[in-house]
Amino acid sequence: MSPAISPQNAAAGLRPGESPSVQLDEAPRHAGDRVRRLIERIWHIRGTVELAPGQSIDEAFDRLDPLFQQPGTTHERNHDTLTFRKKDPASQDSMAVFNDGVLRIEPTAAGRVLHYRLTSKILLFCFLAPLMFLAFAGMTIGLGKLQEPTTAAEKKAAEAEKAKEEAAKEKLASMPLHPIDRALGAPAPEKPKKDKKDKKDNDAPQPTAAYVFAGLFAFLYAVGRFLEGWLVRALFRKSLADA
Repeated sequence: MSPAISPQNAAAGLRPGESPSVQLDEAPRHAGDRVRRLIERIWHIRGTVELAPGQSIDEAFDRLDPLFQQPGTTHERNHDTLTFRKKDPASQDSMAVFNDGVLRIEPTAAGRVLHYRLTSKILLFCFLAPLMFLAFAGMTIGLGKLQEPTTAAEKKAAEAEKAKEEAAKEKLASMPLHPIDRALGAPAPEKPKKDKKDKKDNDAPQPTAAYVFAGLFAFLYAVGRFLEGWLVRALFRKSLADA
């Protein structure tokens, strides 16, 4: 007589005597999805817009259709899903910042809801640009250190050589003019001026410009990431509400 099979094992499709296996990859897979979605948030805009009560899928997409009739935009509708792609959009296009996206209308207990996911290479560029300029700043600092004297002896020798040159110039300037030169009205030699800062220090590369551009693009990304998400949601809501 074969052993009885439990309802749980029967639902899982297990034979008598087999124990249910534990899916160890379930948690890592979900964790990987969370990490992927977190990374995608850098240049993806996601959101939802509730449809008006009684508004059908076809009616909603018909109202959104003018947004995808712009030059350089191609789109395709498949019942409850609309996909679009933009190539060289016009500057007047209200969605020119986005390269492609998917819009889907799904039913819920409260009514139909528009879900959208849009991608923007401009946002991705503004996110990566600060990292690039920070790398340039690091390279600039490294080059500046390479240009400095490698040892204290070399620095001391350079200072001694500079002191000799200044002393020779001062000695030449302190020498009296020849009587013939004075008679001809030749000007007396000027004493060398001492620079407040070493010319070598002034010529050293500075990372200031790289830091400025890194901060500028970081600011643009922070503002654009919030502003574009808010603007596109307002645009969809307005288009769906227009009669």
